Amino acid sequence: MKKFVLLTIGFTQPTPEIMKSWMQWFKSIEDKITDQIGLSNGKEVTKNDIAELPMDKDAITGYLVINAENMDEAIKIAQSCPMITSTKVYEVMSHKSLKPPN
Repeated sequence: MKKFVLLTIGFTQPTPEIMKSWMQWFKSIEDKITDQIGLSNGKEVTKNDIAELPMDKDAITGYLVINAENMDEAIKIAQSCPMITSTKVYEVMSHKSLKPPN
C-alpha cells in the first residue's frame, strides 16, 4: 500500500447540498484516509512580500493523505471527489528516499 496526497483546489461558499456531497464522499473513502485537514486564510510569503491568498477557484482548500495500491487507484478516488475546481494527486515519497546521502 502506498500513500498519496490529494490537494483539493477551489472554493465557493458551501451550500447544504455541497456539504452533503463532501460528507458523503469522506464517508465513502474513510477506510483509505490517514490524515485530512481543511485550509483557509492563507498567505503567500516571498523574499520581498507577504500577500493575502484569496479564497477563490484557485485556492488550495485542503488535503487528504490516503492509502491506495497505486496512482491509478488514487486517481479513481480523486475523480469521485465533489471538487469545486480540481483535485491534485501526489505520491508520498518514502522516508528512505528523503534521507541525505552518507
